[in-house]
Amino acid sequence: MYGFIAPAFTYGQSYISPEDLYGTLFRDVQRAHIFIDSKTFADCIPLADPVLIIERYHQEKNLPDFSIKSFVINYFREAEEIKSSFTADKESTAEQHVQKLWNVLTRHPESQERGGSLIPLPHSYVVPGGRFREIYYWDSYFTMLGLKESGRGDLIEGMINNFAFLIDTFGYVPTANRTYYLSRSQPPFFSLMINLYSEMEGKKVLKKYLSQLQREYDYWMDGSESLTEPFTAHRRVVNLPSGLKLNRYWDDKATPRPESYSEDLELAEEAEYKYKASKEDIYRHVRAAAESGWDFSSRWFRDEDDFASIHTTDILPVDLNCLMHNLEKTLAEAYFLNDQFDLHYKYVQLAKDRCDAIQTYFWDGLRNFYMDYDFKKKRCTNSVTLAGTFPLFFKLASKTQSHYIRAYIRLNFMKSGGLLTTLVRSGQQWDAPNGWAPLQWITYKGLRNYNFHRTANELSAEWLGLLEKEFRHSGKMLEKYNVSDTNLTAGGGEYEIQEGFGWTNGVYLRMKNRKR
Repeated sequence: MYGFIAPAFTYGQSYISPEDLYGTLFRDVQRAHIFIDSKTFADCIPLADPVLIIERYHQEKNLPDFSIKSFVINYFREAEEIKSSFTADKESTAEQHVQKLWNVLTRHPESQERGGSLIPLPHSYVVPGGRFREIYYWDSYFTMLGLKESGRGDLIEGMINNFAFLIDTFGYVPTANRTYYLSRSQPPFFSLMINLYSEMEGKKVLKKYLSQLQREYDYWMDGSESLTEPFTAHRRVVNLPSGLKLNRYWDDKATPRPESYSEDLELAEEAEYKYKASKEDIYRHVRAAAESGWDFSSRWFRDEDDFASIHTTDILPVDLNCLMHNLEKTLAEAYFLNDQFDLHYKYVQLAKDRCDAIQTYFWDGLRNFYMDYDFKKKRCTNSVTLAGTFPLFFKLASKTQSHYIRAYIRLNFMKSGGLLTTLVRSGQQWDAPNGWAPLQWITYKGLRNYNFHRTANELSAEWLGLLEKEFRHSGKMLEKYNVSDTNLTAGGGEYEIQEGFGWTNGVYLRMKNRKR
């Protein structure tokens, strides 16, 4: 009786990904490199019935004067990138600029685009910006931090209801509301969104969204009961000795990503040549890394300098399992409020078991830092990353461990513009020298949780100073920043640096206000 009620309408959408809908045409367009960014065609909107377009393509493609580029121009329209519709006022502050950006980045309920990849949503929402024209799952939590500071509870509620709609429709939250993202999710921040909203509306919120919280948990734990042998896996679940279950990232498809089609083809060919890896395995590892949100990072590589050595599905990520612990705790509290005490005690125990497992498998006593765990090799990976600060954010570290982590952060991660993501310069965007807003916030809040206020304030001053310096220079809020050399822009990735930018704006406002 307390569950979220989806709107009483349907879109008649079949939710077919463009590579499945257009088949040979889609693959041929991507291989022809008509667009600089593979995502461009994946987001294109057809100007005629897709069946007609496919028929005409097969009729015309072998004609002597056929041009696939001209064909695409005639039958498809590009989706526009989201850029500021105003020039930043040189007299305005970064804070004032962000307040104006919320309206620029807000999208309202869409009508159905026949043959397009966008999944319509029933409520207004905030997008990241630039090439990211849709609502992204884990981005949205950090965006909501700023919306709360701006008094935009209406947008927070609408975005949460959109995620509830997606869970009711698909059983989980896809990476974003595009059909080509339907084979994977992103870091499960829904429980944190509900916790954030409950700070505004009270604990009744936990009961209202209980069914969606449970369905998300079931999605991530699918197949767990069938696993009996230690160090075996099914989808996103890995069975460990004593029956402990932890999670990994996964994708149900083993094909090139539609939004990065040509890049994935090239990588798979390289990995096949260098490592004798099957292309299907590489596609799966790449897609799993995309589900993590850290796409891409040496964190997922066997050889920290070689993308072709990616092996994401072998890795149990510490941050993912901290998020799952929070989901279990939130479910326990929601069931208690709902007077379902057997389920309350069940999730209390599951959260306790996961907490114990996090200490057992992710704490590296030699480094005195939390690390990811390679369940195939049965040892921690060698990649030291800011994911190791998530246990501070969720208050899972002991006091002794927290002192080690703080020292490690100060010695290794802290630079003049904030925190590095990893300690490796691989050329990937989720590596040094780049810093990202969500990880700055997770670490900042984690440090404050353990009363390391001086270090947290230093981090805040460095990060906010970098954002404000860039804003004075360019009038923009960016997706990522070079925290090592604040005179240089961030690099790496499969696309140009994006402006907007949802989670940067959100963390900026929240951290700015927390500092006062």
